[in-house]
Amino acid sequence: MSTSNSRLIDRVRGAQERFRTTSSTDSVEFERIKKQLHGELIEKLDFEQVAKTARPELSRRLRATLTDTVEARKLPLNRLERERLVEEILDEIVGLGPLEPLLRDPEISDILINGPETVFVEKKGKLQRLDMRFNDNAHLMQIIDRIVSAVGRRVDETNPMVDARLQDGSRFNAIIPPLALDGPTISIRRFSTIPISSDDLVTFGSCPAPFMEILKGCVKSKLNALISGGTGSGKTTLLNVLSSFIPASERVITIEDAAELQLQQPHVVRLETRPSNLEGRGEVTARDLVKNALRMRPDRIILGEIRGAEAIDTLQAMNTGHEGSLATVHANTTRDALARMETMIGMGMPNLTDKNIREMISRALDIIVQTDRLADGTRRILALTEITGMEGNVITTQDIFVFNQTGVGDDGRIQGSFQATGVRPKFMSRLQRNGIEIPREYFRYKMDV
Repeated sequence: MSTSNSRLIDRVRGAQERFRTTSSTDSVEFERIKKQLHGELIEKLDFEQVAKTARPELSRRLRATLTDTVEARKLPLNRLERERLVEEILDEIVGLGPLEPLLRDPEISDILINGPETVFVEKKGKLQRLDMRFNDNAHLMQIIDRIVSAVGRRVDETNPMVDARLQDGSRFNAIIPPLALDGPTISIRRFSTIPISSDDLVTFGSCPAPFMEILKGCVKSKLNALISGGTGSGKTTLLNVLSSFIPASERVITIEDAAELQLQQPHVVRLETRPSNLEGRGEVTARDLVKNALRMRPDRIILGEIRGAEAIDTLQAMNTGHEGSLATVHANTTRDALARMETMIGMGMPNLTDKNIREMISRALDIIVQTDRLADGTRRILALTEITGMEGNVITTQDIFVFNQTGVGDDGRIQGSFQATGVRPKFMSRLQRNGIEIPREYFRYKMDV
């Protein structure tokens, strides 16, 4: 019997065992019917044929069979219970079990599972605990194995940490015992199937329209931009939006640890890093991909996140004919972002002096955009900062616009204002050379929120 058939049989039998031992409803009759139908379905399955059938077609056939069976027997279930019965059996056999309804909810942006009994999700920027659980560690491990095996990876005691990507593009991370003391732990970062546009960010209150116009002009004029922010602050979303301003005539190469960007241009090459195999070989790092991308005739390089020595090659690319490149970095302020870049370059090139490193940064980067997720769950652009050069051993910068928080309303929402600093940026001459005119009043703009 093939390995795929064995896995399928184990999956179905595992699901059958869970139906025998767990109850997902207060209705004893519902559980009895579910166990009976599930057992009958297993007896009828031709595993050789199932293994050769595409998942959408298999789901369609199983759904039709189950629905006909429920209708023919006139089971004592109402319409909602019948639909639930069919969905639960399908989820266990061809899906990801209890994860399926969460993955179908478009409002959920993060799914966080801390062992079989603790499940949190993030909706609209707020974490909330769900009243749901997995049967036990083995049940949760089976779901993890199903996900990682689909992308050719393994997770076990010798390799207890794994990254993967779900079919819908969501980023998946799992860490299991003995490293995770409370049982297998899953983190899923989900992404909208419909890319967020610049108009959406303006509508959501993440950034006023005049400031978005300035950012649009910066991208079209090929300014090198670094997007800075903490976890969940909207860095990747903003990177997607800014990349949408790149002209369709340009060749764009994206480099990511897990493919998240949804570029709409016709000429995009997507590259993804690869971890080492079980023997510790075959790893392909972001730095390897940046070096290779330079040989692929890119007009622009977009780096999903700078984490290490790839900072060196990215800045060198920005300095050697690949203007207009974009990247993100984890940092709490724009000055912290510069300090992190300095640290990462220093780790990769310890022979350089601090002044040499800062000169490299100041010559390569033009602007830094700071993002944050505020206490009320809203994500906002906090600052657009221009890098103006060097004074002695210090990189000089100036804020073009900022978000100033003034307080918290009775409803818990953050109050403040988007405000231009009144400084006319040095990059304006570059925008004008590219035929982009920014009204002067934009640099005196203020909007309360």
